Amino acid sequence: MASHCPPPSRIFCGRGDILNKTHQFFSDTGIQQVYVLHGLGGAGKTQIALKFIKESSSRFSDIFFVDTSTIATIETGLKNIAVLKDFGHSPQDGLLWLTSKVEEWLLFFDNADDPSINLNDYIPQCNHGNVIITSRNPGLCVYAGSNSPVSDMEEEDAVTLLLKSALQKATNRTEEIAAEIVKSLHYLPLAIVQAGAFISKSRNLDGYLALYTKNQARLLSKKPAQSHDRYAWTVYTTWQMSFDRLTPPAAMFLQHCSFLHYNGISEEIFSYASNYRLPSNGPSKEELRGPRIFLSHFLVSDRRWDSLQFLDATNELQSYSLISFDAEKTLFSIHPLVHAWSQGTVHNQKRYMSTVGSLLGMAISERPRWDMQLGSLLLCPHIELAVQMDVQVALVFRYQYALIFWEGGKYKQAGELQEEVLEEQKQVLGENHPDTLRTMGTLASSYSALGEHQKARGLEVIVLERRKQVLGENHRDTLGAMNNLAGLYSELGEHQKAKELDVLALQKQKQVLGENHPDTLRTMGNLASSYSALGEHQKAKELKATVLEKQTQVLGENHSDTLRTMASLAVSYSHMGEHQKAKELTLIVLEKRKQVLGENHPDTLWTMGSLAVSYSDLEEYQKAKELKAIVLKKQKQVLGENHPHTLHTMANLASSYSNLGEHQKAKELRVFVLEKRKQVLGDNHPHTLEIEELLGSM
Repeated sequence: MASHCPPPSRIFCGRGDILNKTHQFFSDTGIQQVYVLHGLGGAGKTQIALKFIKESSSRFSDIFFVDTSTIATIETGLKNIAVLKDFGHSPQDGLLWLTSKVEEWLLFFDNADDPSINLNDYIPQCNHGNVIITSRNPGLCVYAGSNSPVSDMEEEDAVTLLLKSALQKATNRTEEIAAEIVKSLHYLPLAIVQAGAFISKSRNLDGYLALYTKNQARLLSKKPAQSHDRYAWTVYTTWQMSFDRLTPPAAMFLQHCSFLHYNGISEEIFSYASNYRLPSNGPSKEELRGPRIFLSHFLVSDRRWDSLQFLDATNELQSYSLISFDAEKTLFSIHPLVHAWSQGTVHNQKRYMSTVGSLLGMAISERPRWDMQLGSLLLCPHIELAVQMDVQVALVFRYQYALIFWEGGKYKQAGELQEEVLEEQKQVLGENHPDTLRTMGTLASSYSALGEHQKARGLEVIVLERRKQVLGENHRDTLGAMNNLAGLYSELGEHQKAKELDVLALQKQKQVLGENHPDTLRTMGNLASSYSALGEHQKAKELKATVLEKQTQVLGENHSDTLRTMASLAVSYSHMGEHQKAKELTLIVLEKRKQVLGENHPDTLWTMGSLAVSYSDLEEYQKAKELKAIVLKKQKQVLGENHPHTLHTMANLASSYSNLGEHQKAKELRVFVLEKRKQVLGDNHPHTLEIEELLGSM
């Protein structure tokens, strides 16, 4: 048998799942088998292939290694086969030997990374033999009977690799330190080996993480003097080689994306931004020069978004595994280390940050209002990064950022940003400007969502009075403020007051906006909730059913207003003793909110709590208790211990303890809730009085 492959690295470890899959694939004989290992440079593709070859060498008649990085190296490799087998002196002779020799030979095409090379010209066109290809280009999977994406290592294997390469003995202490290091390296094999080489020289495992945090780029660019394999490049140089081959639009796109979050990059961010039209209260054409130049690469002549040009750039990046695409979610992502490296390729980072920050603001401004998922799930991490980097964008865009935080259930961040925007608007626009009043209204909503209802009411009263003065009593925004104030009365337990204001607002909205306008329907829903709170359950149920039917038609079944009404209708079913119906409707709302808002959004958690109450109503007490405990734990993390929703879940959990006969536990929790509600809601709030009454009856 002829074998012309180098051995795998002496410190190779892990990758059992890929190796097992590869062994299984090549166990079949009789037809030509082609297997592709594809992934980011430095992910360990070559080493996996070499390990497989070493473990399987006895089953192949001949093993040939071909460096596939250029056409010249491919032809040299094929020519060498011909010479070795005394079959001629040309690449064509080498291919001819492979096609004519009906044996179980293995041809290893390593580093087939250049997407411009048509590899099909060099794969033997026959029905026998075996081929392994390693490449950064997932597009080569078209040749494969099977393939494996190669990415980051499992933590346990990554720790073993680091300690081996660092010449460190495995102990509880070194494994604990190593686990933190490989986590910061995002489990990328080449980065781990480089870190190990550095540590083996410095002999300082403990100090590496602090050093890496301050000097990431320098350390990942550092070539070890001694190496365990023939890989010639460092982490950063291997990506730079790919980057240098990119067309300008693809390179520019990658660099801009490095100032977004590395996950959840959606084409919609850019396509929505391309629809942005300059409003009177927004930035000027010159101020948006950077975003407009960026977008121009993906527009057709009539300034419309061109998905094909966008795909050309992203496909090019995918061909080097510099960006990944999740077809199921239709989202792009960048490996965190590539993301950090790509930022370092940018000379004027502030300009890029400003461009990306404006693109986000433009996208939010032009996003269809029904696309709640883009806001709450996808945009939030990008906005968080922009705020964290202190990106300088127009005031109107910072207002949009706050809206996304609010939609994503990040009420504290929304409130903080709205406070900043409000102060600036007061100075620039004046206290009575419609934009200033709009921000005051959204800030009041954030305070309310944080459970600071008194603070919110004070602000909303001001907003309502000023809107009456500036816009008039029947303006849509004025009526919206009335609706919001009514909601705050309800939160404060002043249900009669809420009902009266809702009735007034609803009457005017019907006249001004029409019966089916979303604002009118929202007020009808709030009025129905006031009926519920006042014990008029049948009236509430009928009105909620009407609102739900109209909102489904006008807004769609996944809109936040529609889901809010569905959840509210489920509560009415519960009040009317229709517990199975309540449970079924709550389950629908929960699934939709998980999809649209995510599993940890406050509204999703509230719905989970409502489902737990339905379980209690149906006497599934153990199930109810377990779900309430999960909800409580998450609400403490997301909203805090003193939030009214958290206290509501605590009170419900106490009821579950009581239902299961754990009366002492129930009593202790209710005492805790009572004290907290007195502090947060006041002594006379209905929720405070309710828990007081329950304690009195125990």
